[in-house]
Amino acid sequence: MLGFLPDFARTIISFLVVLGVLVFIHELGHYLAARWRGVHVDVFSIGFGRTIASWRDRVGTEWKVSWLPLGGYVKLHGQAELADLPPEEVAALRPGQTFHDKPVKDRAIVVAAGPVANFLLAIALFALLFATHGRPIGDTTISAITPGSAAEVAGLQAGDQVVSLDGEPIRRFEELQRHIQPRAGQPVRMVLTRDGREVSVTITPATRPGSESAPVGVLGVQGGGTRFEQLSVPAAVVAGVVQTWDVSSQTLVGIAEMLTGQRSARDLGGPIRIAEVSGEAASLGWVAVVNLMALLSVSLGLLNLFPVPMLDGGHLVFYAAEAIRGRPLSARAMEIGFRAGFALLICLFVFATWNDIAHGSIGRWVAGLVG
Repeated sequence: MLGFLPDFARTIISFLVVLGVLVFIHELGHYLAARWRGVHVDVFSIGFGRTIASWRDRVGTEWKVSWLPLGGYVKLHGQAELADLPPEEVAALRPGQTFHDKPVKDRAIVVAAGPVANFLLAIALFALLFATHGRPIGDTTISAITPGSAAEVAGLQAGDQVVSLDGEPIRRFEELQRHIQPRAGQPVRMVLTRDGREVSVTITPATRPGSESAPVGVLGVQGGGTRFEQLSVPAAVVAGVVQTWDVSSQTLVGIAEMLTGQRSARDLGGPIRIAEVSGEAASLGWVAVVNLMALLSVSLGLLNLFPVPMLDGGHLVFYAAEAIRGRPLSARAMEIGFRAGFALLICLFVFATWNDIAHGSIGRWVAGLVG
């Protein structure tokens, strides 16, 4: 897929396609929810800056594509405070169709619809992969043993295939992980096959470093082969929901580990890394691109739900406070919140971009020049 293009061109095109789809779906969620709750939409824009192409639909919404394709926005009718608008704009407002005229519940629905649309996109993309290419299932074959681990102490070997744990048959490597993780320090009876014969061992999972307060069991083994199981459409949709939930949970756990120091902050990536990964995925084919798009859609949905002013989650926090207090927060409080949120997002963007440059292909290229 795009393999005939130079690496740089393939990376840029793949990045713009992936980002464009994710942003369009996110903003489409806001747009559809606004129409549902009776809020007029003035502008639906993909990209920022000068307009490349635009058209106006029958209800008066301007749809446009702008020259800087690094995001997009939906401009809701009457979204700005009336005190901030000139008299001529106030006079032109459509009665009953302004955003701030709506109850707090309707405003929350419109704001939350963007992240929800990203999660629905992820479910649809995962379901598409599972129904066409198949769902990847790691079998129970052990491919590698960590030196000094519980697995090495128990005598496990690369190539062993786990058959059962404590008398419970398992077919997937994920089932092995789920059985072992809550059993740190507890003996587990394992039956496996080795060179065509059945072997029974007792193994005691070690405690994963950093999880002493809530011990997580680990064996020190890596999974081996992967097979693909093609699913029916209904089963693929269910599997897509489960996969989206799993990816969301793993992402939140990863963020928590960064905040607590259990994982290096170098893993945090920004737009440059996304572009690099998009180019790599495009060279591998459509399956890799769709899978990457689904993963990024989950990340975008989660990011926008963080309770940070300037993000959808920050707006939802303000609306929750309004619902509890019975009146909106003061303009001063909201201004301070938005300024703090903007500063936080700028710092996060700069840090992630530095990570991309210092630890990505750009950093390696610069290091090569210096060397």
